[in-house]
Amino acid sequence: MKIVFMGTPQFAVPALERLIDSSHTVSLVVTQPDKKAGRGQQMQAPAVKESALLHGIEVAQPSSIRTDEFLELLRQHEPDVIVVAAYGKILPIDVLDLPRYGCINVHASLLPRYRGAAPINWAIINGETVTGVTIMQMDAGLDTGAMIAQDQVEILEDDDATSITHMLSVMGAAKLLEVLDTLEKNGCVQATPQDEALSTYAPLLKKTDGLIHWAKRTDEIICQVRGTHPWPGAYTTLNDVTFKIRAVEPLWGPLKEDISRPERILPGSVAMVLDEHGFAVRTGDGFLVVTDAQPAGKKAMSAIDLVNGKYIAEGTVLGA
Repeated sequence: MKIVFMGTPQFAVPALERLIDSSHTVSLVVTQPDKKAGRGQQMQAPAVKESALLHGIEVAQPSSIRTDEFLELLRQHEPDVIVVAAYGKILPIDVLDLPRYGCINVHASLLPRYRGAAPINWAIINGETVTGVTIMQMDAGLDTGAMIAQDQVEILEDDDATSITHMLSVMGAAKLLEVLDTLEKNGCVQATPQDEALSTYAPLLKKTDGLIHWAKRTDEIICQVRGTHPWPGAYTTLNDVTFKIRAVEPLWGPLKEDISRPERILPGSVAMVLDEHGFAVRTGDGFLVVTDAQPAGKKAMSAIDLVNGKYIAEGTVLGA
């Protein structure tokens, strides 16, 4: 089949490359315009663009996909299907209706749960233990189309948004190819409507979604740290300085016994410095250990280096 591929970040690259290596033909790749990124604010091309150019595929980076010019470009390529993976914009009805088999999307959640721009992040933040990918037939709504296929993966305790994104990108690419091969062979695929009563929303993360509220439960904070990595990153403040909290873990039972009168310690307070390991912080229901952190404008460092550098001491109150 002749395919137009629409995607932007690294998540979409495995799907594009599986299609390139398949019997199908990717004639055009559509991705977001280059953007400034990093401390130097240098122009950076989307990962999908870099992959497409490496394989000699035509790339389009329209500022708008709601123009006659863009629609005409798609018509010139006469796609049998448009494949979408984390493109970043809602497709207008004229685009959805153009291909012979419509538009098929790779979405990083088990729909109808976690529709929206940040399904992986919110699944981890919310403490889910299972997530997955859905291949769906797109309609005019936001991730509301009928589901063609799903696959799932367990979220382990040491997984974060980066590791799950990689797993789902590879899993989604494989499942997508299965669907397209079936579509080419049979001329159709079975699709199941989503149950609206089960739908949830996963909005784009904001910087403030990384702010740690130490009065929350320990497990909630740990999930927040994992789910907001690498952006916006979980963070706290101390004397108007922002500290990105990069790694945390529960405080083990025997060490808790060394903390006297924990009920009198306020959430956010550093209750104990652990030799060569980090420091324990009071939460809403116990303690967690910060093992890796990064003061604003500084390099990342182990938590014990923060203590040795006089940033942190027992009795310090974070978030104050």
